[in-house]
Amino acid sequence: MSDIVSEFNAYRSKMNDKILSDNNKVIKRIFNLDTNAYAEGALDVKTKELLGLVASAVLRCDDCVKYHLETSYKEGLTKAEVVEALSIATLVGGTIVIPHLRRAYEFWDALEGQDASKE
Repeated sequence: MSDIVSEFNAYRSKMNDKILSDNNKVIKRIFNLDTNAYAEGALDVKTKELLGLVASAVLRCDDCVKYHLETSYKEGLTKAEVVEALSIATLVGGTIVIPHLRRAYEFWDALEGQDASKE
């Protein structure tokens, strides 16, 4: 697995475990709500991930962008679909989103690279 992907996942997992171990009811409910919000419903998971990706890019949350990129990748979204969603995010968010767009491209390439290295 690419370093950028594995490092992100390891840190995210470690810190989520630490946060949830404090057993704070509000934080646990927020985590649960987040998980359930992206489950299949009236909208399919792929659509919800693209919505999350756009919102994350506009809000300039790199960790959120990475999370939604990886989930989108695992759900089978194509680069063209993801780039189109990111183009909407850049349009809505303006030029301040461009640095986050760069990092999103870098992370997507790392996701694709991890599969290429398995071949």
